[in-house]
Amino acid sequence: MEPSATSVKPVFVEPGEAEAQRSDNPALEGSRGAQNLTYPEGVKNAVRLIFPALTAVVALGLSSCASETETATATAPASAAATGAEAPSATPLPPQELPRGGRELFPEYRLVGYSGLEGAPGIGRLYGDLDAKGAEIEQLAKQYKDGRKILPVYELITTLVVGTPQKDGKYRIQKPDKLIQRYLDAARRQKAILLLNIQPGRSEFLPEMKHYEKFLKEPDVGVALDPEWAMDSDQVPLQAYGNTSAAERNEAAAYLSGLVQQYNLPEKAMVYHQVHPMVVDQPRQLEPHEGVAVIQSVDGIGSPGAKIDTYDVLMKKKPKFVHAGFKLFYEEDVATGQVLMTPKEVLKLKPQPEYVLYE
Repeated sequence: MEPSATSVKPVFVEPGEAEAQRSDNPALEGSRGAQNLTYPEGVKNAVRLIFPALTAVVALGLSSCASETETATATAPASAAATGAEAPSATPLPPQELPRGGRELFPEYRLVGYSGLEGAPGIGRLYGDLDAKGAEIEQLAKQYKDGRKILPVYELITTLVVGTPQKDGKYRIQKPDKLIQRYLDAARRQKAILLLNIQPGRSEFLPEMKHYEKFLKEPDVGVALDPEWAMDSDQVPLQAYGNTSAAERNEAAAYLSGLVQQYNLPEKAMVYHQVHPMVVDQPRQLEPHEGVAVIQSVDGIGSPGAKIDTYDVLMKKKPKFVHAGFKLFYEEDVATGQVLMTPKEVLKLKPQPEYVLYE
């Protein structure tokens, strides 16, 4: 059995390195397919650090994979409109608000949260006593106010990439509604929002999002797309970077926008995590969509200096309407970089992150 690649992050690139790689190979621009890349020695060290936990995660996921996938297939909501949403009702729905008030995320709020999955301590802190974890997030978030209100985030991995093909050949496991509902209930007790993290394997983002439509109709649920695990039909997780095109990101945002309009929802967060320039094609071709706050979250493992350098590189091609995000790793950042960046250091980044995520 091959371990999951869920939390293995390639080391951060130096400024200009990724730009040079792309400019030297024009065929990469606009490509949907995953890129075959060599993982450097730093990543191999990170893999050795987390393989015991990952093996346990995969064993846990595969043991329940068949029942979860079959149940999910049987209960997946049907879609009527082109976007996957049902036909609008005749009676307009009353406007709904965010958990801590208002209908827009930015610039009123800064989002701060944990990511993870129940039974998988190796891929994030969001497991176990969720009320206690919510209290931790609340205390941590106080250090990120800097003139804004704080909105806590629970980023739950709902579609988990695995290194072994499943019955449908998609290299991913969809977590059951019962688990998602438990996390949503906990988020609501904390007046937080829930983000459904999607690692699609050989599936696609839009079908995975539609699978969770019953939750995305809610006013306090958004998505976090993980394109490094969006594999092409001949690619295997961990052996190559995944990749997402502007068209895929635009159709995902359009789908969310349709739900916002149909159900009179507050603004929804759509995060896309980015570990390397190659995993997000055509960054400037992403378009704004009404009711959707798009967040580009710089993701990866490394020392503070390497993380800052990569953030600077990736922010250069961020569309102006896209909000900045930043991710830190409690264990892997320290193991590879010796120290975790402080909230004060994170807030000094330019542009200042509006979403800060801890794994």
